[in-house]
Amino acid sequence: MKKGWSLDEVIYFSEVKKDIIAGDDGRIEGKTLAPPAEGVFIHGLYLEGAAWSKVEQKLEESQPKVLFTPMKFIWIMPSKMDEIDNGHSYKCPIYKTAMRKGTLSTTGHSTNFVLYLYLPMQKKHQ
Repeated sequence: MKKGWSLDEVIYFSEVKKDIIAGDDGRIEGKTLAPPAEGVFIHGLYLEGAAWSKVEQKLEESQPKVLFTPMKFIWIMPSKMDEIDNGHSYKCPIYKTAMRKGTLSTTGHSTNFVLYLYLPMQKKHQ
């Protein structure tokens, strides 16, 4: 790795990009988004049973009878584990398909599982 970190020190850090607004094909005004200097941008994901608050930039409850909501662009970059504080966040599993089932791998995850993203969420009112 170009930073010289050992593999057991690395975690993927994610940040939802509020300033990137693109069409369904991931293009902005007909142009392809330039890649970040480090990491990758991902798009085309959907949240199941939750929604993304554009105002608060956090997970929120979805509208009644709405099961899937589109997610904004997400920037994923490698970081050192001891430098990340995910705060009050949801450990959101990302799957290759909406069908979560697959063959159980040696890691204990489905073969459709990709990674976890930590998404900030609203604190429950008590």
